[in-house]
Parts: sequence; C-alpha cells; structure tokens
Amino acid sequence: MNPAALPAGPTRPSPLARIFLQEDLNFLVTNRIPRRLATKVMARFSRIRSRRLTRLSLRIWQLFADDLRLDEALDRDFDSLHDCFIRRLRPGARPIDPDPGVLVSPCDAILGAHGRIRDTQLIQAKGLSYTLEDLLGDRRIADQYRDGMFVTLRLQANMYHRFHAPCEGTVHGVTYVSGDTWNVNPIALARVERLFCRNERAVVEIDPVWPGTAVAMVPVAAILVGGIRFEFLPTPLDLNHRGRQHFACAAPLSKGGEMGRFEAGSTIILLASGPFQLARGLREGHGLRVGEPLMQHDHQPQ
Repeated sequence: MNPAALPAGPTRPSPLARIFLQEDLNFLVTNRIPRRLATKVMARFSRIRSRRLTRLSLRIWQLFADDLRLDEALDRDFDSLHDCFIRRLRPGARPIDPDPGVLVSPCDAILGAHGRIRDTQLIQAKGLSYTLEDLLGDRRIADQYRDGMFVTLRLQANMYHRFHAPCEGTVHGVTYVSGDTWNVNPIALARVERLFCRNERAVVEIDPVWPGTAVAMVPVAAILVGGIRFEFLPTPLDLNHRGRQHFACAAPLSKGGEMGRFEAGSTIILLASGPFQLARGLREGHGLRVGEPLMQHDHQPQ
C-alpha cells in the first residue's frame, strides 16, 4: 500500500500553539471566576495556622511556581501561608544604592512598561494605554505628573512581597480606591483595557528631598491578593473598604526603609515629576530587586 494513502495520524500542536493555549487557559482560570470571592477565600485559607498544612501547601505551590528563594528569608518555618507571603528578609539581603540622586526600586519585580508619560497617557501593554486621571482618580494629582516618568513593576507570587521607600522624603497622604481584582499578568494586560484603573489600589503621595519634584507610588492589588498594608497607617486597606477614602499622614521616609506589603503579589506603578531620567540598562521583562536604580535625578539634594 502506498504510505501516502494512509490517513494522517494526530498531529502535535506547535510550540507557539501550546503557548497560546496556555495563555488562554491562564486567562480563563484567573479572570473568568468570581474574582473578589476567590480573593477573600484565599485570604482566609492563607491565615489558617497549621505548620503541617503550610508545608504541604508550599510543596504544592512550588510545583507550579519558580523558586521561592526562602534561603533569603529571616525565618523559614512558617505557621501559615500568609506568614510566607509577607516574610522578611535577612539583613543585608537587599542593598540600597547609596547615590542620593538615585530613585530606587521599591520592590522585587519584573520590569513592565516604562518611560515618558505622553501628556497624561501611560502604556499598559502594546496597543493599550490609560490616563493618569483614570489611574489616580484626582485631576490635581494627575496634573503633577503630566509629561513625567513612569515605571511599572510587577511582583510575582513567589517574590518578596514587602515594598520600600524609593527615596528620602515624606508621605503626605494615601488615597485608597476600591475596585476589582483582575490578574495583572502580561496575558491580562494585553486583553483587558485600563486594567490598573479597574483594580483595587492605593495612591501614595511622596514629597521627596529634591525641590520642585514629586513622586507617587500606586500599589495595585490583584486576584488572590486584595490587601495592602502600610507601616504608617493603623489599619490594612482591603476589600472590606468601599469607594474612595483618603488618609492624611505625615510619615517620614528613609531611602530603602520599609513602607508596607502586599498580601501576595501584584504591581506597583511609580510616577516621578521633575528632572528625572531612567537608569541605564532597564529592559522590559527583566528582573529587579529592592534598592536597584530606577531613575536618576539631575541634581543632588540640598
């Protein structure tokens, strides 16, 4: 029999087709479920205090995630998953760039979209953008960062989840904005318009030591995260809050000092207004650690 006449057997999908299938499944699983409910359920589960359950959960977690790098942790035996999520690091594990003119990364992260803000437009992903006013919810604050600089920092679930001061200065207020809990991975960013403007987030206004400048940090929560805690506020900001709430404060910051934490992983958008330039060598998709340079200020502090 002519082999050419035989029916063709099943063909395996190409590597590219498998990637697209994985992305579709990821998007379906993480974004087409009751996101707020899943986030609240995960928050309760992660706080169950059982070392046996925690060890089992961590073993399962590490089957699907990259290395947790628990060798850097101050403690390695946790009473709950939540304790692992918010673990502290050993002293010296994250050296802070000592140059007083450098604005440093406030968190461990994968670098996302970054660059110059075009009037009030920021890039979310290729072909998608959002505005300062939609993100910040306040025209006064948005006007401060018109034509400024922005950097998107995405925390993965296995990363260190505390965030630190990018510069010396003072926090003059935090505005909490309740919202959804979309996943903030690249798949969702490429498909959901204005995603950062839809999710639960906080706007942290920082008055840096450099005259005529402003810096803002916007921690954005996501599915299975749904909680942001600041060291200088008495209560956590989470899905129990509704609407928009402003918290006045006058909290001094030392560069690299701890500011707060996510309950798991998410994103921080850093905004800067003034004579800033991006640090050399920044590349989208590359990893950063707390204390590494993000921007350079043109003048030294007085």
